[in-house]
Amino acid sequence: MGILAWIVVGLIAGWLAGMVMRGGGYGLIGDIIVGIVGALLGGWIATTFLHVAGGMTGINLYSILVAFAGAVVLLILVRLVSGRRAYTR
Repeated sequence: MGILAWIVVGLIAGWLAGMVMRGGGYGLIGDIIVGIVGALLGGWIATTFLHVAGGMTGINLYSILVAFAGAVVLLILVRLVSGRRAYTR
């Protein structure tokens, strides 16, 4: 998958994860980073534990869902480590 596809999927997944986790986003660059790292984490989880091949295959719904799931797991881990609590809107 090309770098532009990683950025687009990362932005979408990071923004969605920020909205679902109710802590707000991390800005444009932060959401992209959370989404890309989440995509890596989600792809690793999908292949290692769920035995699903090809976690990130381009800009499609499957790749966005894998990246989103990984980004949510990443945000949960970051908040557990940092002690940051989500605020309600």
